[in-house]
Amino acid sequence: MLKTKGCSTLLIFVVTFMISITIYRIGFKPLKCHYLDVQYSKQPVTPNDNEQRILDIYNSINNKFPSLSFLHINSTTSAKNSKAIILDHRKEYCVGDTLTIQLDMFDYNGKKKTYGGDFLRARIFSPKLGAGASGVIKDLNNGTYHVQFTLFWEGNIQISILLMHPSEGVAALWRARNSGYKNINFNGKFLNKSEEVQVQCGFHLDSQEEKCEYVAAEEYFYCIKPLGVPCNALISMKSNNQPHAYLTELEQSLFIRSNIAAEIQQNIGGIDVVSCQKNSGEVKPKCSVGMSPPFPGGYFFHNDWHPVFCNLSTYEPQSIVEKCLSDKLIYLMGDSTIRQWIEYLPSIMKGLKFFNLHGIGWHKTHLAVDPNLNTYVQWKKHGHPFVTLSFFTVKDYTSVPQEIDRLAGGRDTVIVIALGQHFRAFPITLFIRRLLNVRKAIERLFIRSPDTKVIIKSENTREINTDVERFSDFHGYIQYVLAKNIFRGLNVGVIDAWDMTVASGSFDVHPSSSVLKSQINMFLEFLC
Repeated sequence: MLKTKGCSTLLIFVVTFMISITIYRIGFKPLKCHYLDVQYSKQPVTPNDNEQRILDIYNSINNKFPSLSFLHINSTTSAKNSKAIILDHRKEYCVGDTLTIQLDMFDYNGKKKTYGGDFLRARIFSPKLGAGASGVIKDLNNGTYHVQFTLFWEGNIQISILLMHPSEGVAALWRARNSGYKNINFNGKFLNKSEEVQVQCGFHLDSQEEKCEYVAAEEYFYCIKPLGVPCNALISMKSNNQPHAYLTELEQSLFIRSNIAAEIQQNIGGIDVVSCQKNSGEVKPKCSVGMSPPFPGGYFFHNDWHPVFCNLSTYEPQSIVEKCLSDKLIYLMGDSTIRQWIEYLPSIMKGLKFFNLHGIGWHKTHLAVDPNLNTYVQWKKHGHPFVTLSFFTVKDYTSVPQEIDRLAGGRDTVIVIALGQHFRAFPITLFIRRLLNVRKAIERLFIRSPDTKVIIKSENTREINTDVERFSDFHGYIQYVLAKNIFRGLNVGVIDAWDMTVASGSFDVHPSSSVLKSQINMFLEFLC
C-alpha cells in the first residue's frame, strides 16, 4: 500500500514537472506557425501586435497564390503558343491615348489556359528616341490578360511582353521561398586571441551546439559559439549559395534559360503615335516628398525620366546639384544599388572627395565629403541578410532601423533607403519584419525631427539567370509591392526604381548610367 502510494506520488511529481517544462518552453521560446517563426509574448496563444501584423500581411499575399501542380512541362504556359492582339485597334493613335493588348495564354500542347497567375513584364519603347514606358497588366484569372499602355510620346513605338515565369513556376517559387533558410549559408569569423575560428551562422540553425544570439528590434541572428570564445568576438561574416533546393526536379525544369523572359508571340508590329494637339495644359505640382507615384509613374524620353504625376524642373542635375546638396548630411542605407549613388555623385559634384574609412571589401562603409559646400555623403550596408562571398566586418554592422535611431535628424539631414536584393533568397516574413521595423524607426524619427527628408528607393530588376529559386525578379516584384504598401502614408519621397528599370528594359542589378542619372534627378528635386 505504501509502495503504491509512493509510486502515485512520484507519478504526480513527474507529470507536474513535465507540464511545467512544457509551459516554460511555450511561454519563452519561438514557436513555428506555418512558414512563420512567430515570437510570442507572455501569453503564448496570442501573438503580439507586430507578429500578428506580419502574419496578416503574409496571409494576404499567400491567399493570392493558388496551389498549382503539374505532371509535365507541356501542361504549363508556353510563350510561343500564346497570342497577343490589339483590342482597341484604330487608324490613328494620339499622345495620351491608351493602347490595350489582350493576351490569351496557351500551354505547350496548344490548349488554352483556364487560370491566371503568370508572371509577365510589359513595356513599350522607341530605340531611336531613347524612350520607354511600363505597361499595366490585368489578370482576368481565366488564362486571359489585358495589358494597357499609355502612349506618352510621339513617334513609332514597339511592344514587348515577356513571360518571365509560367503560373506553375510562380506557385513553385512562392512555396519554395517560404519553405526555409537553407538556400544561403553564412560563415562567421571569430577571433580567439591570435587565432581565427570560422563557424556556421544564420537566422535558423538546426545544430544542438551552444549558440550566440544577436538581436535587434525582435530580429534574431545566430552563430554557433566557438568553444571558449565569447560571442562578442565575432569580427566578420560572409555567405555562400548552398547547393540546396526546395524546388523539385520537375519544377526546376520550368526554369531553364529559354523558358525565362520569353517573348509572347505577336504580329502587331510598330504603332505610330501623333500629337493630335490634345495637350490639356494641366500644371503638375512640383515633385516633393509625401507623393505616392502611380504605376507607371513616368517614362523615358531621350534617356531622361519624365514623371507623369509631378513636375521635374530640370533634367540636368549638374545645374542644381551644388545648391541642393550644400550643407547636407546624406545617409545612404542599403544594398549596392544605392551604393551606386555615392559612386556616381562625384561625376556631377567635382568637389566631392572620398575619405578612406579603411575596412575590408567593396562593402565597407563609404564616405565622401565636400568641405567647401559642407556636404557629407555616407553609404552603409543594411544589416542581415547581406549576401556576399567575401568577408565583411561586423564591428559597425547594424540594421537600417538601428541606423535611423542613431540620427538626430533635422532639415539638413537626408536619409535614402534601398532594401530588397539581399532578401530575395529568404522567406518573405523576414522582409516584412524588416520593412515594418524601418517604418517604425522613420515614425520615431519624424516625432523628434519632422523636417528630416527620407527617400525610399524601390527595388529594381536584375539579370536573368537560372538561379531563380534564390534571385528571381518574381521575388523582387513581391517585395516591391510590399514596400509600396508598407511605407504608404508616410511623408517620404519615393523613387520608383522598379518602374524605371522595367521601362528602360534593364536586366542588370546595377542599371545603366541613364537610369542612375534619372534616379539622382528625382532625388535632387525632392531636396531643392
